[in-house]
Amino acid sequence: MAQKPPRLQQGDAVGIVALGSPRSADAINANVAYLRGLGFQPVLGEHVYARTGFLAGPPQDRASDFMTMIEDPSIKWILPTRGGVGVAGIFPYLDFDTIRANPKIISGYSDITILLNVLYQDADLIGFHSLLLLDFQNGTPDYNFNQFFSSTMMPSSPRLLENPPGFPLNGLVNGRGRGPLVGGNLTSFVDSLGTPYEIDTAGKVIFLEDTHEPVNTVYRYLAHLEAAGKFADCEAIIMGTCTSCPIAYNTSYDELISGFLVPLGKPLVTNLQSGHGYYKASVPIGAEVEVDGTNGRITILENTVS
Repeated sequence: MAQKPPRLQQGDAVGIVALGSPRSADAINANVAYLRGLGFQPVLGEHVYARTGFLAGPPQDRASDFMTMIEDPSIKWILPTRGGVGVAGIFPYLDFDTIRANPKIISGYSDITILLNVLYQDADLIGFHSLLLLDFQNGTPDYNFNQFFSSTMMPSSPRLLENPPGFPLNGLVNGRGRGPLVGGNLTSFVDSLGTPYEIDTAGKVIFLEDTHEPVNTVYRYLAHLEAAGKFADCEAIIMGTCTSCPIAYNTSYDELISGFLVPLGKPLVTNLQSGHGYYKASVPIGAEVEVDGTNGRITILENTVS
């Protein structure tokens, strides 16, 4: 089983880092003030306001801020400002042995997906496909906060990974599959293929979601994963939403899932609300889970913090 970071407590210090694309100083400061109002102590990375075109500064600086937060014993949770693009650029500058020796809660989605998976694979650390700093604002549903803080402050197992009321999980392929959970943002997942940081799916449960991709592009990504053997060696599949993903060639996202993934015969549950959508379940990357495609149920089988 993967290493569990120490549980979060009220008043803990939170390391704020920019690892991919930039955000404005005003937006970052507003989110930091909201986080502080919840009783946490934000600590800003040296380069958190940096901007170089569509990136938040050079990868060496972004990686340096991340490692500074890892090495600071007062920091209990590392919270990226956003995802965007470019997170994989920091990997050559990370010290995975140091990360393994200093486990922290790390959360995020979008391009932070690839970081969470690499930290599971190379540092044996459970991470949380959940909140980014940009989510700390008025208008974020209580469900999102409750999901994250329940999974990081009040560990219990086994427990169901549940959507908010009115959003049922759908079991589309009968059977059960279990294993460590990997995945997250589909685009970032595909981008890892053929690199030293390619995600290993053998014996794993795959979770995928995306945003603003036409359905024919989603098909291309799924076909790429299939050709790379990522569905053949997995134990089960969880599909999240594809937020604002337009129909293409009269084919919807749900129709694509039915036509492409169902015939693979792997236990399959769809409609998990996590990532780019309005509701964000806290999905533990690296934790052991069971997917029940017969009953449309996802169970987290171990505590996700220590």
